[in-house]
Amino acid sequence: MADPTRSTLPLPDYDHLPIGGLESRVRSLSAGEVEELLAYERAHADRLPVTELLATRLEQLESGAEPTSGDPGALRPESGARRAGSPVSPATSPEPFSPPPHGTPDQRGKPKGDRS
Repeated sequence: MADPTRSTLPLPDYDHLPIGGLESRVRSLSAGEVEELLAYERAHADRLPVTELLATRLEQLESGAEPTSGDPGALRPESGARRAGSPVSPATSPEPFSPPPHGTPDQRGKPKGDRS
C-alpha cells in the first residue's frame, strides 16, 4: 500500500489524537481505512501501542467484525472547552509557611543540641 499523506487520512488531525481517544474512533472505520492508518503510523511515528491497537482492530475486521456507528470527525473532547478554575498568580497563592528544618540562607535552622 502506498504511503498515505496526512491530508488523506480517514481520521482528521490523526497525528494529534491521544491514544485513549483513538481506540473509539477507529471502531467506525472500514478495514481499508484502518490499513491506511496503520501504514501511515508505521511510516511516521511508529508508536508501538498505536500499531498494536490498529493491527488488533484490523484483525477483528478481517475476522468478520463490522464497523460500529460513530463519526470520526466528531468533536473531540480533548479539544473542547478549556479547563475552568482559578488562574495561578501571587494574589491567589497561599502564604509562605515556615522554612524547612535545615533552614534557609536568611534564617538558619536550630542546632540539634538545643532540642530536648
